[in-house]
Amino acid sequence: MIEAKIGRILRERRMKIAVAESCTGGHIANRITNIQGASDYFDIGFITYSNDSKVLYLFVPEGVLTKNGAVSAEVAKAMAEGLRETTKAHIALSVTGVAGPGGGTPEKPVGTVFAGLASKDSTVVRKFLFSGDRISIKEQTSEEALKLVLDYLEGRLS
Repeated sequence: MIEAKIGRILRERRMKIAVAESCTGGHIANRITNIQGASDYFDIGFITYSNDSKVLYLFVPEGVLTKNGAVSAEVAKAMAEGLRETTKAHIALSVTGVAGPGGGTPEKPVGTVFAGLASKDSTVVRKFLFSGDRISIKEQTSEEALKLVLDYLEGRLS
């Protein structure tokens, strides 16, 4: 399990991770905390489903939301950076997307997801286009977001 591998690395390095989730509704935090001893490295998780909560708790600028929409690379970046600033965690992970079955547009169809990872050195955002039902999209999102964390921890992010 990827979350167990991430946990081992975080524990060894004495690092903390924080998570801000929109479209997954806590699925990522749930996976991380399913591992015994996660309290050693899991700092906090926010489920910021509404735009207001993204602004209030993650300090996403309202202008970024207005200009780009909640499902965007810019918002995923701002969520991760705001979360890292708020929590002081070593790694801040964010996800925002359209899990469906409604809510999609031609520009951002159902399955469009952005994952952001902020560290002390940089912020990286990845875009995904998943298919399937709502639960499947949430599961695919959590898996790819965790892969992003592992890529960072194993030095594969450029």
